[in-house]
Amino acid sequence: MKKSILLLSLLISALFIKAAVKIDKIEPTDWYVGMKDASLQLMIYGKDMRTADISTDYPNIRVDSIVRLDSPNYLLVYLNLEGAKAGVMTLNIKNNRSNTKVKYVLKNRAMTGAEHKGFTNADVLYMLMPDRFASGSEKNDQIKGMNAYKNNRTQPSLRHGGDLEGIRQHLDYFSQLGVTALWFTPVLENNSPDNNGYSTYHGYATTNYYRVDPRFGTNAEYKQLIAEAHQKGLKVVMDMIFNHCGDYHPWLNDMPSKDWFNRPDYKNKYFQTSYKLTPVLDTYASKVDLSETVDGWFVPSMPDLNQRNPHVIKYLIQNSEWWIETVGIDGIRMDTYPYADRDAMAQWLKTLDKEYPNYNVVGETWVTEPAYTAAWQKDSKLSEKNSYLKTVMDFSFFDKLNMAKKEETDAWWNGLNRIYNSLVYDYLYPKPSNVMAFIENHDTDRFLGDGKDTLALKQALGMLLTMNRTPQLYYGTEILMNGTKAGSDGNVRKDFPGGFPGDEHNAFTAEGRTSAENTMFNWVSKLLHWRLGNELITKGKQIQFIPYKGVYVIARQYQGRSSLTILNGTSEPATMQVSRYAEIIGDVQQANDVITGGKVYLGKDITLSPRQTLIVEF
Repeated sequence: MKKSILLLSLLISALFIKAAVKIDKIEPTDWYVGMKDASLQLMIYGKDMRTADISTDYPNIRVDSIVRLDSPNYLLVYLNLEGAKAGVMTLNIKNNRSNTKVKYVLKNRAMTGAEHKGFTNADVLYMLMPDRFASGSEKNDQIKGMNAYKNNRTQPSLRHGGDLEGIRQHLDYFSQLGVTALWFTPVLENNSPDNNGYSTYHGYATTNYYRVDPRFGTNAEYKQLIAEAHQKGLKVVMDMIFNHCGDYHPWLNDMPSKDWFNRPDYKNKYFQTSYKLTPVLDTYASKVDLSETVDGWFVPSMPDLNQRNPHVIKYLIQNSEWWIETVGIDGIRMDTYPYADRDAMAQWLKTLDKEYPNYNVVGETWVTEPAYTAAWQKDSKLSEKNSYLKTVMDFSFFDKLNMAKKEETDAWWNGLNRIYNSLVYDYLYPKPSNVMAFIENHDTDRFLGDGKDTLALKQALGMLLTMNRTPQLYYGTEILMNGTKAGSDGNVRKDFPGGFPGDEHNAFTAEGRTSAENTMFNWVSKLLHWRLGNELITKGKQIQFIPYKGVYVIARQYQGRSSLTILNGTSEPATMQVSRYAEIIGDVQQANDVITGGKVYLGKDITLSPRQTLIVEF
């Protein structure tokens, strides 16, 4: 009997033992004092965390609110940091009669928000995929604890093993080429397993917003890469995705709230986006069409985040600020921009603009009509809502250019007339120089397709790098990398030659490049170095002439200097009638050839070879 009573007593006592509260994760992992927005959202995750109470006695910090989400394991704490100093804050967490103290670091900012400078039209962005560019370390080829994956360079849709160290080791290559900013496809953790020969090497299925994918490197290595890039005069742009995450993100298995995702009943009724972006701005759009666009999942492996939930958008906004403050990125490229909630994205950009007035973000707005793209640019008069998005992507130029390259330039619509007719609509943009133009990227066929038409490529790059735009290049264009999406996206995302151990072909050096590769590299490099710091191109007035007898001319003028980009849009010899361009040329008799350094006589008509590109200045 006594033993029974004793046993019962022990059991009752055990119920009241104060077990420590187990905290699995707090995001952000740390934070910064002195932000204009003094509010801080802490997402705390741990078993039964929902019922916990949070307090702190750190000077000048108060708990504004505690939000108890649907999941029993998540708790949101909103703090006010107005007047707080850097240091280590203690969070007192009480839960089920248990009390745990957690240390949380508050840091000083490395610089003020205004001191963060974003990319501008004076830059040329060089886009690359870390997995496909270069491998600098073998230690991260196989990471224990990650979901099953393989590195196999023979398979276009599996990981190839490129990393941040590989990029760091080739920083001098970018300077030699003449670009000024690097845009990497996403570097955050993508911990999804390989699936039937496919992987998330591309980076667009995030599973941890505060961690660099360990196969690319560490957060510290990312920061070091950016610091060394800055030392060499190179900016770094970070690719982000607010529209969706990856299906192996912990949120999917334990949703913080029922409305954390759009269409959370995906297991019973999957709802995919239509990929049709027009309803977002369509005055006459039906509710069903709009919902299909913005609420549908991009693909089954990329759950659609609900930015209309104020806690979701606050989390994402803070994450972007954290990366700016922590590693010093110089800009953001936002993937699938119009698929996310329009008002929430405007809130994000308005917040960034207030905190970082000299910063820049470019949004992927994939519609080929200028009127659609222009409506997304900050301060556009074409939309009743201000997006606050400073830079938009010129899919019209990309689209028209890739049609024009296959055509003869006639007197009306075909060939280079398509470019002229696209640029005509620049009056729609509040700031045309803040429109990012490109000839190809990781989601399109290579400009060269399966061929090597360097004449067409030079015309494309000649326009891209001299017209009133912010230009973006895709890695390998300068060495004639080609390919189409037929069969796999990986065919336009091939490894840069020489970036991986055992490569027999090394295109990073003049000695390793073929004669054709060197010819193209040198042509592009000369044009890029001429453009570098050249206010004629970055600030000059643009004047274009309707293609005449197959010849298309774009002029730039600034402080008494002029340039002409002269293109023969036909496969036959053509003549540029100099007198037609008298308003630019005037009495000037001689100009400098930007590429060759030679002299071009302007006192008589100029004979152009088939598809010739001639860029002159005077």
